[in-house]
Amino acid sequence: MKVLFILPYPTEGPSNRYRVEQYIPFLKEQGIYCCLRPFITSKFYRILYTRGNTLKKCAYFLSSFLKRITDIIRAIKYDIIFIHIEAFPFGPPLFELIFWAMGKPIIFDFEDAIYLPVSRKGLHGCLKFPGKFYQNIRLSGQIIVCNNYLKEKLCIYNSNITVIPTAIDAEKFKLKADKAKLDKLLIGWIGSHTTLPCLKQLIPAFEKLSKKHDFILKIVGGGSEVKIPGIEIINEKWSLEKEVENFTSLDIGVYPLPDNEWAMAKTPFKTIQYMSVGVPTVASNVGGNREIIQDGINGFLASNEEEWIEKLSLLITNSHLRQKLGAAGRDTVEDRYSLKVNAPKLLEVLRKAYGNRYGNNY
Repeated sequence: MKVLFILPYPTEGPSNRYRVEQYIPFLKEQGIYCCLRPFITSKFYRILYTRGNTLKKCAYFLSSFLKRITDIIRAIKYDIIFIHIEAFPFGPPLFELIFWAMGKPIIFDFEDAIYLPVSRKGLHGCLKFPGKFYQNIRLSGQIIVCNNYLKEKLCIYNSNITVIPTAIDAEKFKLKADKAKLDKLLIGWIGSHTTLPCLKQLIPAFEKLSKKHDFILKIVGGGSEVKIPGIEIINEKWSLEKEVENFTSLDIGVYPLPDNEWAMAKTPFKTIQYMSVGVPTVASNVGGNREIIQDGINGFLASNEEEWIEKLSLLITNSHLRQKLGAAGRDTVEDRYSLKVNAPKLLEVLRKAYGNRYGNNY
């Protein structure tokens, strides 16, 4: 079986790093030939979300577009086309339609509410095609989503939907080792500039918490310097090289989310990452967090400011509780969200797509 993976981002993009790339060694062991074709290169990705460099971005974009055209020719020798999120960032699903017209089985994989209208103004927003997502759903022989909410929402458009949560390599994200005791505990949030507003909603809770307890707040990947009067804050840029280290450095992890459609459609992956290394987690009582966390057993759920303060205080003052919840969280990840558990599910989807098209089981 030969599978062409059409991806939006390079390795630096977390969605295809965790939804696709980490499965490739397993698939190769099963005798599947895999070719990964990201639209955006690593060089392009490094400047994509920065200001300026307009001419360079245009040049990179044109180069990426031309390479994507060559993927049409490349697809001839592949059995299955696996599309993660989309083949091209703008306009209608032109490339997807071409792959479909070639008679190639299409597997469409995504996480998050990518069907929501684009809120960005300007050229980027104008070039987005509103109906593209649902056309891709109808064109695809198999759909892979990250949670049951999306499956139930989309089953009226395509019944061939498999839930594979965004998984984690438990061999890479290992339990954190005991570290030298600090005078202050490290409460951490790891995200991006797009999710920083979620963290900022906790500022009033952190201010009140700081009047009762001494702690350091570590913010990784926020994209800007966050300052809260009276609280020591470490602002750090995200880097692929330090990804695991940033999680294992924490004593407590927080994952605030809004209660809306965007959050309902997510795999709350930061919750999984915290738990994978044994970091006790407090997360918003919304969406997928409710499926992952059993409140007080393998983590804490918080619905309002008072609960955030209460549950963070419990963890700050009780080292035994931190250890207990951290260990239970790690067990949850190994049982339900590990690469080892979910890789066979992806293999089964590939076999279904192959068998449905070519009339035999791989």
